[in-house]
Amino acid sequence: MSGIIGKKIGMTSVFSADGTYIPCTVIEAGPCVVTQVKTKEKDGYTAVQLAFGDKKEKHTTKAEAGHFKKSGTSPKRNVMEFRHFEQLPEVGSEIKADLFAEGDFVDVVGTSKGRGFQGVVKRHGFSGVGMQTHGQHNRLRAPGSRGASSFPSRVWPGQRTAGHMGVARVKMQNLQVVKVVPEQNILVVKGAVPGHKGSIVIVEK
Repeated sequence: MSGIIGKKIGMTSVFSADGTYIPCTVIEAGPCVVTQVKTKEKDGYTAVQLAFGDKKEKHTTKAEAGHFKKSGTSPKRNVMEFRHFEQLPEVGSEIKADLFAEGDFVDVVGTSKGRGFQGVVKRHGFSGVGMQTHGQHNRLRAPGSRGASSFPSRVWPGQRTAGHMGVARVKMQNLQVVKVVPEQNILVVKGAVPGHKGSIVIVEK
């Protein structure tokens, strides 16, 4: 599906016509430069490669510099492919926020915030075990039993345990576009979007 690369600016809120309070996320959607158009005859599949965010030339490899030079643009930081564009754009053209309209429903993909090493209560929503009275302090947030001792005498793979939380690819589906500001390439979508302020997100139509 067609889409665009953007940057999460932050969260805000708006009121609908009937006075309903709507929490929203503000996204800077583009402008993205078309750096390559792949076709089924030449590449085996059809896709549009978009680039977003300026990058210093000293941090750009010669192969990347030559690739961006073909499309007539400066080096970019983020390059991604999108499929199923209704009309394939030309190399060097720009895709902006006006790709979307108010009322559209979009999927937003981002990387969730890192939470570090967390226990099972925060990571998986366990309720904790053990008594909370009689001076018990060391088992309140423990995971409890993770399997039988007789068979298989080990922990089955895939058990939910403590570990690293966050920094995962997350897709929020069917978020409604509340407002589009094409002059500033701003999208305001209903609800929350994964990632911290300034993180890169993908908005799919």
